Amino acid sequence: MEPWQEELIGLTAAALTTAAFVPQLIKILKTKETTGVSLTMYLVMFTGIVTWFIYGLLIESVAVIAANLVTGILQIGIIILKLKHR
Repeated sequence: MEPWQEELIGLTAAALTTAAFVPQLIKILKTKETTGVSLTMYLVMFTGIVTWFIYGLLIESVAVIAANLVTGILQIGIIILKLKHR
C-alpha cells in the first residue's frame, strides 16, 4: 500500500471519529441541557486528544494532527457549554 493510501485511510477514520462529537455539541447548543454530559469524561478525553495531537506533530501525520485539532476544538466547546449550563 502506498503512503498516500495509508494517509487517506487515516484521514477517513479521523473524519468519522471526529464527526461523532458534532451531534452532542449541536444538541447542547439547541437545548442548553448538559445533565447527561460527563465533565470528567470530556476533560480526560480532551487530555488524550492533546496528547494525540502532540504525537501527530512528532510523527508528522496530517491525519493525526487534523483529527485531534478539530476534535479538541469540539471538546473545548462541549466543556465550555457544560460549565456554562450547569
